[in-house]
Amino acid sequence: MYVHEQGAKRIADVRFYEVDMQVPQQVKQILETLTQAGFQAYAVGGCVRDAFLGREPEDWDITTDALPEQVKGLFRRTVDTGIRHGTVTVLLKDKSYEITTYRVDGAYSDGRHPDSVVFTPELSEDLRRRDFTINAMACAADGRVVDLFGGREDLGKRRIRCVGDPDERFTEDALRILRALRFSAQLDFDIEGATWEALKRHAPNLVNVSRERILAELNKMLLSGHPEKMSMLEEAGIIPWIGKELEDLLPSARIAALPAKKDLRWAAAFSEADGETARTFLKNMKSDNETADGAALLISGIRGAVPEDLYGTRRLLSVYGQDRVREMILLRRAGFGGPVSAEQLDLLEERTDRILSAGDCLAVRNLALSGSDLIRMGIRPGPGLGSILGTMLDRVLRDPGLNTRECLERIAEEAAEGRGNVPGRKSGNDDASE
Repeated sequence: MYVHEQGAKRIADVRFYEVDMQVPQQVKQILETLTQAGFQAYAVGGCVRDAFLGREPEDWDITTDALPEQVKGLFRRTVDTGIRHGTVTVLLKDKSYEITTYRVDGAYSDGRHPDSVVFTPELSEDLRRRDFTINAMACAADGRVVDLFGGREDLGKRRIRCVGDPDERFTEDALRILRALRFSAQLDFDIEGATWEALKRHAPNLVNVSRERILAELNKMLLSGHPEKMSMLEEAGIIPWIGKELEDLLPSARIAALPAKKDLRWAAAFSEADGETARTFLKNMKSDNETADGAALLISGIRGAVPEDLYGTRRLLSVYGQDRVREMILLRRAGFGGPVSAEQLDLLEERTDRILSAGDCLAVRNLALSGSDLIRMGIRPGPGLGSILGTMLDRVLRDPGLNTRECLERIAEEAAEGRGNVPGRKSGNDDASE
């Protein structure tokens, strides 16, 4: 690590561009605090890229030649979020900003993380280690932008290109392979030729990347405005290094018409496979259960016939719940799950609205007679009791008017007698077991 010498500012190789970039007031405050203390400071990376593209940056990251301890000495509220790698988080009001010291990364022996980090006084060295040219620009407090590697030109040409030698960039960190594809999907950019060929060569290095990080990039691709670009996974030969289930993936532009919800879009992506394929892949990738199970459930739902009456619609709502049924309708309107007419879906939606507005009973817990009530009637606990509750619910789904204590008691008694579980009597099987 270098020892900072006050005033040792070597920026001869830094080129500035005069641009009208609007730097948020709090970001400007941080940059000015650092520069007034004699340090260099720039907003850097994705925030500069997004500002050029007219997009609202999600985060504003800041880079400086000040060492972490010097940064902490200038701000009242800080958190050591990545102090080993030179990162300090500064808290201003209700927002947080990461400030990282210029650095040069050491060797990447694991193909994912640098073995060591060396701080440097050179902005150019810090920008040189970054992944893509469009992410290697820095913006000063006055709006001037430093662009050493042609990032602005690549934005204009709508292309993703590595900083320097693409083989070196992908050797350092294999996750950059998926980041290239993800930026292509999010920005609708092409991948520059040498970068594309290099990422294909280094696809096997994805075995060094955690499943969670891979899935995070795939999720961003799928939730982007161009999910059809997931076809690049196959084109680049990446699928064998991620999961064979992706061979069944449907990278369709129609997915973009769906709300950006993970389980919904994964269901669309795997709609030509089956629910278990989707669940297996997502579970293997360490997905949350809501996404994995939700996608599998939706796929099973859109594979069935569209109900054509109120009873069938109530059953669908009972099994899947109203939110899932509405998502199934969205999937089918977008063309996933087999052919079905718009008229059928309109009628299904109308029946769903009518059933929900009427407050029809759709679940055992909403029956006017509970399991405890059945036990008090003399029906013994066990699988037979659950079966009787199921019979009661099915009758109520057919005719919601039957959801009264009087009607359900009669239905329960008839069902119990048919199963030999008559109130107040033990079945012959139960006697024998004693």
